[in-house]
Amino acid sequence: MQIPHFTKIHNRFLLNGYHYSQSDLKEVAYNFIKEGDQYERFLGDFLLDWLDQSDSIYLESSGTTAQSKKLLFKKQPLVNSAIATGDFFGINVGDRALHCLPANFIAGKMMLIRAMILGLEIDLISPSKNPFHKNEKTYDFVAMTPMQVFHSIEELSRVKKLIIGGAFVSSALQKSLLNARVNAYETYGMMETLSHIAVRTMQDPMSEFRCLPNVTVRQDERQCLIVDAPKLDVVNLVTNDEVELYSPTHFRLIGRVDHVINSGGVKLHPEQIERKLSEQLAFHFFIDRISDPVLGEKVVLVVKDDPEIQLEKLYEQIDKCKSLKSYEVPKAIVCFKEFVQTYSGKIKRKDTMAQKPNRILDL
Repeated sequence: MQIPHFTKIHNRFLLNGYHYSQSDLKEVAYNFIKEGDQYERFLGDFLLDWLDQSDSIYLESSGTTAQSKKLLFKKQPLVNSAIATGDFFGINVGDRALHCLPANFIAGKMMLIRAMILGLEIDLISPSKNPFHKNEKTYDFVAMTPMQVFHSIEELSRVKKLIIGGAFVSSALQKSLLNARVNAYETYGMMETLSHIAVRTMQDPMSEFRCLPNVTVRQDERQCLIVDAPKLDVVNLVTNDEVELYSPTHFRLIGRVDHVINSGGVKLHPEQIERKLSEQLAFHFFIDRISDPVLGEKVVLVVKDDPEIQLEKLYEQIDKCKSLKSYEVPKAIVCFKEFVQTYSGKIKRKDTMAQKPNRILDL
């Protein structure tokens, strides 16, 4: 009987500096589940599922834009995804990688799959704001969230290739990466595409997303992205992400159509306004809408009600953002005690806006 590709462990794969056979790796997984913290228990559960004889595995969505859900996927497409990433970024056998993402979602699972399939030396670190705290090693390949990158800028010179996903990369963060000369890439993907299927370089502020090998894209009548990636078992995947399409392999992301604000008949993408404001605002915020008797919906800036945020200064910062068109300027500031977030730290806009705000300040 031929051994399926997904059950093979590369003979150069190292986990925290140690080589493990398949049976040994199962013992590691059992120990993670029995004695580890929550991060390690997630890793242990995943390893046992990955190393069993089934050709399929359940994956869980982050729940950012909808209710979190579990779906069944074939394992071979996840292997193909790992190989595509390795080919695109020129990842070599024996390269050192860092795993610092939540292990219960696709991004964290894929980092471990890449290491096992491509033969990487991977270190496991429980997710935190700064995964490089007390860690002086250098790495060839690392995946992080924008929040982690923000808190790790000074250490990222020790990373040869960095991919950033989970949320959009602000203009301010991109400038910091450029100033620090970090070889970083923003990724585009979702659970249904088995992690990223396109990336764009941070070395060019105006760069568009470029698809990984064997991935093509097109648009529907809403100008939303449709993804075809046969090796990932992805065919005719219709998204809610509006894009500007340059070719079957290149596109620019505009924003989600289900986030569009209709303010006085003008349709606005919150993500586009957020990118502009991020040139001036260096804290967590997002753009949404509240009802207005004249405009129907008016644009609002949503922030945490933090005493360190000076509202007078905030007004000045918004005014300094000259790239904002008049109808994009927030008409009010909505303050909440906390944002509703997923386990991986993504803001759940709809759930946050459903809370009672601490206060609303008209601009």
